[in-house]
Amino acid sequence: MQTFILLAVIAILLLVTVTLSVRLIIIKSNIRQIRRELKKTRDESYNRDLKIALVDSELEKLAAEINENIDYQKALKLQTAQSKKQLEQSISDIAHDLRTPLTVIKGNLQMLEREDLSENGRKYMEISSKKAEVLKGMVDEFFELSVLESDSKPVELKKMDIIPYLSEFIIENETLIREKGLTPDITFPEKSVYVHANTDLLNRVFSNLISNILKYAKNDFVLIVKESEENDCIIRIGNTIDTKDSIDTEHIFDRTYRADKARSESGAGLGLYIARLLMIKQKGNIEAHTEGNRLYFDVYIKTQT
Repeated sequence: MQTFILLAVIAILLLVTVTLSVRLIIIKSNIRQIRRELKKTRDESYNRDLKIALVDSELEKLAAEINENIDYQKALKLQTAQSKKQLEQSISDIAHDLRTPLTVIKGNLQMLEREDLSENGRKYMEISSKKAEVLKGMVDEFFELSVLESDSKPVELKKMDIIPYLSEFIIENETLIREKGLTPDITFPEKSVYVHANTDLLNRVFSNLISNILKYAKNDFVLIVKESEENDCIIRIGNTIDTKDSIDTEHIFDRTYRADKARSESGAGLGLYIARLLMIKQKGNIEAHTEGNRLYFDVYIKTQT
């Protein structure tokens, strides 16, 4: 009798153990499913809920709680997108509205230049003209930024030889370069280098980079074209700076970054941020680094065979 009872107890314990083991296996499988579903949801920018069948009531409650949090994340994402769109539209509207009075102001100042002004009057007029030009540059930067950030259409890229393009760009800006007393040190490869890019966007990128050089370069600047092992064309533009510590290369492409915050002539500080944004639209990039007393910008463009 005792043996029978002992065997019955063992059988019950074995059944309980098997049942718990099976349940544990199922729960572990459910947890793995939840983890996979969470990864899918994250990869799809939280635009889906967890879709799994669970056997444990506590896991069902957990999944329901996770889905509620996902819905909250989706609502926050939508609200953030709407706020960003409204902000971009506001910046665009403000920049557009400022252009008209600025045009009038610049026109009136140009008319004043023809008038017989006193020495002090002409001095104040010249200061006002200079500040109006700076303000126009800032407004143009804000307007361009709002257009770029709101434009999600893909950019049309074409095959082009970057060497004659850069040669022509330097020639077109030769007058400005000479006025600043700068001597370009240009190194191009002897062969053609074909890239996949958009000419209009490249014009704006290099215009912003040249503008930066004309503001801060001392005696000369370098322009080098080379190819990387990753099939990228690297266009390096560098100029002398006062001190390496005056440039924060980690944040130089941030919005409104300015190396010299006291320089009112530096504009809104959006030029380099816009340049990087334009390169990203072309599936390229810009990076910055310093070597000694020189600041270098490396423009990466995908090559086209």
